[in-house]
Amino acid sequence: MIHETAQIHPSAVIEDGVKIGANVTVGPFTYIAKDVEIGDGNEIMSHVVIKGPTTIGKDNRIFPYAIIGEECQDKKYNGEPTRVEIGDRNVIRESVQIHRGTVQDKGVTIVGNDNLLCVNAHVAHDVVIGDHTHIGNNSILGGHVTVGDHAGVMALSAIHPFCTVGAYSYVGGCSAVVQDVPPYVLAQGNHATPFGLNIVGLQRNGFEKPELHALRRAYKEIYRSGKTQAEVKPVLEEMAKDWPSVGLFLDMLNHTTRGIIR
Repeated sequence: MIHETAQIHPSAVIEDGVKIGANVTVGPFTYIAKDVEIGDGNEIMSHVVIKGPTTIGKDNRIFPYAIIGEECQDKKYNGEPTRVEIGDRNVIRESVQIHRGTVQDKGVTIVGNDNLLCVNAHVAHDVVIGDHTHIGNNSILGGHVTVGDHAGVMALSAIHPFCTVGAYSYVGGCSAVVQDVPPYVLAQGNHATPFGLNIVGLQRNGFEKPELHALRRAYKEIYRSGKTQAEVKPVLEEMAKDWPSVGLFLDMLNHTTRGIIR
């Protein structure tokens, strides 16, 4: 079903069963396969490929040569009807690839709201991207990666499968991340190591000095106190009573499977 206000270029190929909402534009030579649902207000430019099952929310901008919902590059994938879910107001630039999930995990690759995915970024199977993230040019998110809200992964960086990039963290360009990046942390290098807090990003997102001081103390407990993680956790629990944001550090220490960067 295609809404009457949608503008579809005559050269675009839209298979039967596609749902396209109001005020959507589809550019020339774009291909949209069956089992795709596109919400209102999306701008889909030329030469885009969208396969399903895929759902796309509202007011996204999808630039030329982006490929969404294609089969994943996992050898275990055997044609199962896994899917992609994309939220609202994302900017998906040229040649970005977003692959479907696998039945061995969640079966879905998720991109939240208000994200910027830059040229040729690769979002592999079962990745979960939160809201307000920045995924840089030619960056690679391996399978099963999680990127928290307001995080940044800069150009030419690669995130190893099953790693987590915590909320408000920042991975500098040309980095190789093979363990989890805690929230709020600035990481850089091959292999990536921590370089303190992402102060600029935190300030831009409204963190005030008292809270920044609390996060800095938590960072020092983790990285500079000489304590084990078991010894650090009770300290963070006490701090989190006054500063709930410290709880994100604690959540990562409690749930990491690959360990945190050191």
